[in-house]
Amino acid sequence: MRILIASDKYKGSLTATEVAETLSEVLTKGLPDFEIDLCPIADGGEGTTEAMITALGGQWIESQTLDAHTRPIAARYGWMPQQSQAILEMSAASGLALISDLPLDATQASTQGTGLLMLDAIQRGAKKLVIGIGGSATNDGGLGMAAALGYQFLDAQDQAIQPIVANLHLLERIVPPAVVFPEILVACDVDNPLLGPHGATRIYGPQKGVTDFAFFEDRLKKLADIAARDLGCDPREIPGSGAAGGLGYGLMTFCGARLVSGFDLISQQIGLEERVAKADLIITGEGRLDAQTLHGKGPIGVALMARRHGKAVVAFAGSIEDSPALRAHFDLAYAIKPSHMPLAQAILDARTLLATAAERALPEIKALQGLAPVQ
Repeated sequence: MRILIASDKYKGSLTATEVAETLSEVLTKGLPDFEIDLCPIADGGEGTTEAMITALGGQWIESQTLDAHTRPIAARYGWMPQQSQAILEMSAASGLALISDLPLDATQASTQGTGLLMLDAIQRGAKKLVIGIGGSATNDGGLGMAAALGYQFLDAQDQAIQPIVANLHLLERIVPPAVVFPEILVACDVDNPLLGPHGATRIYGPQKGVTDFAFFEDRLKKLADIAARDLGCDPREIPGSGAAGGLGYGLMTFCGARLVSGFDLISQQIGLEERVAKADLIITGEGRLDAQTLHGKGPIGVALMARRHGKAVVAFAGSIEDSPALRAHFDLAYAIKPSHMPLAQAILDARTLLATAAERALPEIKALQGLAPVQ
C-alpha cells in the first residue's frame, strides 16, 4: 500500500517539503504498513526549486548575483546533473522579499540578477532551464535579464544605456548576442499581457511601488516596439507576457522561451501523474483552500489527477473556505488552524498544528482505506 504526499507550501510558515516531511512522520507511525512517497509540488512561484529537487533528487548550486537593486547577493538554483537541467526562481535574485529593507522604486528595479543566475547555469552546461517567475520586485520587461545575457541596449549615439526602466526613453537600438540559448520553459499561471489595463504595470505594479502607470506603459511599449523591429519578435499580447513585471515577455522575446502552466510543468517534471497512478491514497494541500484554489492551483490539479485514476484524496490546509464546490474535490479535508487562534500564532505553530491534525485524522483515513471503522 502506498500513500503519495503531494502538497504545496503553506506560504509564510512551511515549505512544501516541510509539509510532506511532517505528514510523513505522523503517517509512518500511524500506518506502518504503508509506503510513503514524498512529492512536494509547486505552481512556479517560490518553492518551485525546492519541490523539484526533493522530488527528483537534484542538488543546490550557489551563485553570486545581484538583487533587484543590484546589491551583490548569493542565490541558489537547482541542478539536475543527469539531465543537464537547471531549475531557477526569479525571486531568488529579483524577488520583492529581498529588497524589503529599501523604499520601493520600480524605476530602478532590475531583473539583471535573474539573468546572471541563468548565465551561470548556461555556462555550467545546462541544456534546459526551468524558470519560476513569481514574487518579482521588478517591472522592467526583462530588460535587465537580457542585458546580463549579452544583449546591448543602445541610445541614439550607439552608447549602451544602463538597463533599467528609468532609461528606456533613451533606447534606440537592440543588438542581440551571438549565442544560442538552451531550451527555456517558464512556469507561469497568470494570463496578463504586457501592456494595457490588464497588463503588468496596472495589475501588479502597485505592489512594487508603481504609481505613475503612464510612465511605465510608455517605456515598456517602446521596448516592445524596438524589439519587434530589431529582433522580429513581438509576444506582447500573449497571455502571461505581463507576468513578473513583463519578465514573461522578456524571456519569450530575448531567449525564445515558452510559457507553460506552472502546475502542469512541475507535475510533468516530477512525474506526478505516474506517482498518483501507483498510489492508493493521495494527500495534498496548501496554506489556504478557497475559491482561488479552484482556478488551477496545485491541490485541485492533484485532486483531479486522483479522480482520473480512481484514487481517494485527502487535503490538509491552514484554513479551508466553507465551499461545497471546493470540498467536493476531496474525500476528506482538514483545516489545521483552530478558529480561535490568531493567524500570526498559527504561522509560528504550523508544524505542530499540522502534525496534530494528521494524528486526529488517522481514524478517518484508515476508514477511507477500509482498514478500520471510524470510532
